[in-house]
Amino acid sequence: MANDMTLEQLFTEARSYKFFSDKPVSEDQLRALYDVAKFAPSASNSCPMRITFVMSPEGKERLLQASLPGNVEKIKSAPVTVIIAYDMAFFENYPRLAPHMDNPPKEASLPEAAVEKLALRNSSLQAGFLMTVARGMGLDCGPMSGFKNAVVDELFYEGTTWRSNFLINLGYGVGEKLHGRAARLDFDEACQIV
Repeated sequence: MANDMTLEQLFTEARSYKFFSDKPVSEDQLRALYDVAKFAPSASNSCPMRITFVMSPEGKERLLQASLPGNVEKIKSAPVTVIIAYDMAFFENYPRLAPHMDNPPKEASLPEAAVEKLALRNSSLQAGFLMTVARGMGLDCGPMSGFKNAVVDELFYEGTTWRSNFLINLGYGVGEKLHGRAARLDFDEACQIV
């Protein structure tokens, strides 16, 4: 079992940050982050998660067009805002990623809503691991969904098969601006054993 320090860093003492210091995050760090997070599980190794690391002032200005008002300052504060997206054509990579699957894959003939459900679920699973890896690397995360997906898709993914899922602000969090930790549900409230 992982030691207590690891579990604290990754979970029990980790927080979701809203505001960040001006300490930069490098491209090398982002590459290292992905190179570990890419090993996260997904159904049939489908790997539908796609990532846009928004760092430039121009990229941030585009992203702010899609932000709800309460998240504008959070996006501005973070050295990197990560758009977690999913690829609606993820199954096209099956010959390389999942050679054990049928070719052509059954996903190619599914209704779009069914493909999107698979892509959304598995990109969310992968992104959870991405945040855990980021915490393990000493970075802080601020996941959020307060934005207009259709606007992000138009500004960043028009003409592609990528669709936005959610955002993660990434950097070095400012702890002084955190609220006290809120409660979590106890085992008996959230779990059952059958």
